[in-house]
Amino acid sequence: MSSEAPPPREFDVPLPGGFAPGALEGLGDSAFDDVPATEQIDVGDPESDPAIAFRRTLGMFATGVTVLTTRVGEQVHGMTANAFMSVSLSPPLVLISLDRRARMCGLLHEGSRFGVSVLAQGQAGLSDFFARRATEEIEPEFVVVRETPLVEGALAHFVARVVRSYWGGDHSLFLGHVEYARYGEGDPLLFHGGRYERVAGEPELFSRLPRELLDQLLLRGHEVGFAAGETLMRRGEVSDTLMLVTSGSVRVERPGRTLTLGTGTLIGEIEVLHPAAGRMATITAEAETTCVVVTRAELLEGLAADPRAAVALLEILAGRFREM
Repeated sequence: MSSEAPPPREFDVPLPGGFAPGALEGLGDSAFDDVPATEQIDVGDPESDPAIAFRRTLGMFATGVTVLTTRVGEQVHGMTANAFMSVSLSPPLVLISLDRRARMCGLLHEGSRFGVSVLAQGQAGLSDFFARRATEEIEPEFVVVRETPLVEGALAHFVARVVRSYWGGDHSLFLGHVEYARYGEGDPLLFHGGRYERVAGEPELFSRLPRELLDQLLLRGHEVGFAAGETLMRRGEVSDTLMLVTSGSVRVERPGRTLTLGTGTLIGEIEVLHPAAGRMATITAEAETTCVVVTRAELLEGLAADPRAAVALLEILAGRFREM
């Protein structure tokens, strides 16, 4: 759990017919008692500011991004936070950590409900909105479940009732019993080192080319058959071929992830451009499989013969950087 999140981190949004933002100002403070200060932390560098070094060290732990919400009357109070974690499956418990200066901290108490909306990739604007640092006009939409507002379109939703609260230094910890949970399809928005990150999907370069340009490159290759269980590529090996699966299916295995790809899939898109680093995954034929195999030399010849394909690849690379 990291405390490195995009500050400031709160925003009030009126529900239709509700009263204006700011109406919740001053509604109570956390009642936790102070404790004696602890010893200064050893951050391994006597020249650095311990507080800054500690914060930056916490920021090295990549997290998801959530919007925490609660409702008082017709007012929705929301804040961006990444200090959220699961605690127990049985009973279903989650934990959130709030700065004791935050208004949300004063609004939550044992018995009250809060919502957690796990943001999806592409929802950085919503994160900035609830962190009060948005650069464009955004009107968030909510779905209300168990009298608790949740951000519409989020990757996952939880509604929890506070069952315990604990002192946590300059933060307060709220343990919530989950009453509602749902999830959808998609990739999460990530936060690491003080900036938003994204989950890297399957590498796609040549597969994004216009079909006529891709076909001209593939025509330079040759067809190869593979028996069920035969390895097409092995992770770490140096090889410079691009393959198009024309029949059958293959199993792709890389650390932490396994998936099956079928007919029409290109494999080896990155490695054919940079073979010295080795294969990124082990790929095995799940059944009898046929592939069109194009070597790096044949590919470069095709790109030289038709510069349109090379220009299109550069545009695809530029587009991927824009998405980051």
